[in-house]
Amino acid sequence: MQLIKLGKSSLSVSPIGIGCMSMKGGSTKLNTGIIQEAVASGINYFDTADLYERGMNEELVGQALRSVRDQVIIATKVGNQWRSDGTTWDWKASKPYIIKAVEASLSRLNSSYIDLYQLHGGTIEDPIDEIIEAFELLVQQGKIRYYGISSIRPNVIRAYAEKSNIVSVMMQYNLLDRRPEDVFPLLRSKEIAVISRGALTQGLLVDKAMDKYLQLTSGEVGHAKRNVEKVAEELKVTKSQVLLAYALSQDVVDIAAIGVRTLAQLRDLKETIAKFQLLSSETRSELERGVRKISYTDHL
Repeated sequence: MQLIKLGKSSLSVSPIGIGCMSMKGGSTKLNTGIIQEAVASGINYFDTADLYERGMNEELVGQALRSVRDQVIIATKVGNQWRSDGTTWDWKASKPYIIKAVEASLSRLNSSYIDLYQLHGGTIEDPIDEIIEAFELLVQQGKIRYYGISSIRPNVIRAYAEKSNIVSVMMQYNLLDRRPEDVFPLLRSKEIAVISRGALTQGLLVDKAMDKYLQLTSGEVGHAKRNVEKVAEELKVTKSQVLLAYALSQDVVDIAAIGVRTLAQLRDLKETIAKFQLLSSETRSELERGVRKISYTDHL
């Protein structure tokens, strides 16, 4: 797979990456095998977070990628702290916490640096200047190479885009959820990349029974699914290929991070990669025809 630069960074990334959250149970033989086979297939971007399974997911990623650390891009996240009883977590966005938390992530990842360190959420009420100072300090110290945010809040995205040196924003973006397009012009102007999650729409436009999705009714979802089926038939590709190509056909979207739980799913993804092609503007319009574009109602 041809690598591209992530936004204005120097990170060379595969356009299709692996979101490791769906791999449960830590460093099992299956999970390790999925990650290592993904690397062998040309995927070099792996996304995790300190929140996932209370750090076990980071341990999995670190162990599975230890022998190829210099060949891959590891992204993790910070900002949520598990309570001592393990029942839930609290939002903990502050300079002291971020500087402390990175050390635990580095240890679990078995690495001296993190390629992309992302704020895992955030609100406009956070001490944003202080948070930016923390990330900038970690860059200066060589503990992280770049930083970004994982957020769907337009007001938060705009604040970091204007005030910080973020290189990416991870957000849900797909045929059913085009809300992020409202901030795409700003991100494009700042050379900030989008990392798409949820490109496969939870399977609703692939193989799952019709159901409502966010503000869309099940009938509207069904209409979108028929559009996808029609385009897939015309192009002689799978519905998953159509949906991935839809997300990545936006020039500001550099990566689609896909959750994989089984080797069979990974092999399907490898087949998609082998046949991957971006969509023309006409094909994108065909997919969008009759699909209502929803809007953000909060955090504008």
